[in-house]
Amino acid sequence: MGTMDNLISLVNKIQRACTALGDQGEDSALPSLWDSLPAIAVVGGQSSGKSSVLESIVGKDFLPRGSGIVTRRPLVLQLHKIDEGREYAEFMHLPRKRFTDFALVRKEIQDETDRETGRSKAISPVPIHLSIYSPNVVNLTLIDLPGLTKVAVEGQPESIVADIENMVRSYIEKPNCIILAISPANQDLATSDAIKISRDVDPKGERTFGVLTKIDLMDKGTDAVDILEGRSYKLQYPWVGVVNRSQAEINKSVDMIAARRKEREYFANTPEYKHLANRMGSEYLGKMLSKHLESVIKARIPGIQSLINKTIAELEGELARLGKPIAADAGGKLYSIMEICRIFDQIYKEHLDGVRPGGEKIYYVFDNQLPAALKRLQFDKNLSMENVRKLITEADGYQPHLIAPEQGYRRLIESSLVSIKGPTEAAVDAVHAILKELVQKAISETVELKQYPTLRVEVGNAAFESLDRMREESKKATLKLVDMECSYLTVDFFRKLPQDIEKGGNPTHSIFDRYNDSYLRRIGSTVLAYVSMVCASLRNSIPKSIVYCQVREAKRSLLDHFFTELGAKETKQLSSLLDEDPAVMERRASLAKRLELYRNAQAEIDAVAWAK
Repeated sequence: MGTMDNLISLVNKIQRACTALGDQGEDSALPSLWDSLPAIAVVGGQSSGKSSVLESIVGKDFLPRGSGIVTRRPLVLQLHKIDEGREYAEFMHLPRKRFTDFALVRKEIQDETDRETGRSKAISPVPIHLSIYSPNVVNLTLIDLPGLTKVAVEGQPESIVADIENMVRSYIEKPNCIILAISPANQDLATSDAIKISRDVDPKGERTFGVLTKIDLMDKGTDAVDILEGRSYKLQYPWVGVVNRSQAEINKSVDMIAARRKEREYFANTPEYKHLANRMGSEYLGKMLSKHLESVIKARIPGIQSLINKTIAELEGELARLGKPIAADAGGKLYSIMEICRIFDQIYKEHLDGVRPGGEKIYYVFDNQLPAALKRLQFDKNLSMENVRKLITEADGYQPHLIAPEQGYRRLIESSLVSIKGPTEAAVDAVHAILKELVQKAISETVELKQYPTLRVEVGNAAFESLDRMREESKKATLKLVDMECSYLTVDFFRKLPQDIEKGGNPTHSIFDRYNDSYLRRIGSTVLAYVSMVCASLRNSIPKSIVYCQVREAKRSLLDHFFTELGAKETKQLSSLLDEDPAVMERRASLAKRLELYRNAQAEIDAVAWAK
């Protein structure tokens, strides 16, 4: 096989692979591979002789015939020349089934059309792929499109005229499409459907081949020389005339090979066409198209190569973004889960450590919220005259105190310190809320978790449970600090107080004068000074406790519990954690399939390109 034969069969291979994958303009950003492959589309009005032209190129009767619209789906016809042996046909939708009886091929085309469109007369853009292997063909791929029509026949939707035109147009407007425009000679060329639509998409006639059918049916005294010599309608390529079998010959199923011979004789022996005979007839048409298709493919190869390389890069990129498929065994699954958790854990730490934003909010709690909350406690209200008097008097019981109101002092201090528990718990909760918020942030920033919704939920829950446990510990520990302050008062502080000599031991005053206002005021300010001192020290120790119990633990052991539980899980439970969104799995599978197609195409094209 020469390189040139390789080329067409190469494009055939790629086209079939494309169809198998539904890669005809998949929603990829690039024009699909299919669009960049050169193809020959056969266009003509109904009863322009389109089927006959195709059958004589193939040398077999295999197309459905009849009045009205017979072709209702595109037929991608791939001809493969074989050196010897029996002719046979294969459909892509019936792999491994060889048809040697071409009457059955015709039936299968009809049945397969009905499968797609129902028995209605509707049309469908989904192509049928048929390959024919024969010594009597040239390597060539043709796409047979439904015949253009001007009126809907009975049983067809009104829209069919436009539908067919749109389908034909969608094929032939692609710049890589070669148009085979078929017009009957016994009609005015100006009204030819094929020429009209080709002129629209290819006004310069750069990729249109004109074929004139039914030359033998022209009125006596008229001939087609003006058209065939390109004077009536100019195209870049010479027109080809064909003479197909008459209806009578078709009914008698005259052998195609004989018909080709008859056609050759007609052109050789008709005086008007003798001088053109060497480029007339369906056999010449097939050879010329095959050559032309080869040269177009050859010119397109570098473009196709770069498109393929670009697409491979895109597919690989998207596959990488979708992440690796999951291992099948328990060990592999466990490893995947641990890996993903480790990535999440790392991102979480980065938030706390300031590599990523969010951790600074914790400092804000210590530096602003806690001091502000302590300030709002307003101890001086608690130490108002009435309150001091009430507590001091109550503490005396039945026996008024003799020297200093020890018990009263203690109660005043304790009642003030107890109120610090509120801001303390609030600080623990505020830090807890920030830690939770950062878990959600880290989860959304862990790309790997996007892949597995269940794992994402589980990791989130595990982290929240951990943080809840840490909050409880932290509350206990931090409130203990306040309790410690209540349970032991710093003696030094009171020793340093100026002694109240004249009040202290002067028995001339009634003891109850001690409760005069200035005395009570002094008690109030002493207690306030002590409570403020304690506050200042708690302002420093509460953050230490919270960081120790919550922040440090979150950094150290956020998922420890989760990991312990993972170890006990069965393969099945691990699988459920790694259940991907089915859409993602499908997408990955379809990308992998396309990637394989493009890689194979790349290898085959490279082989052909190098062989030149």
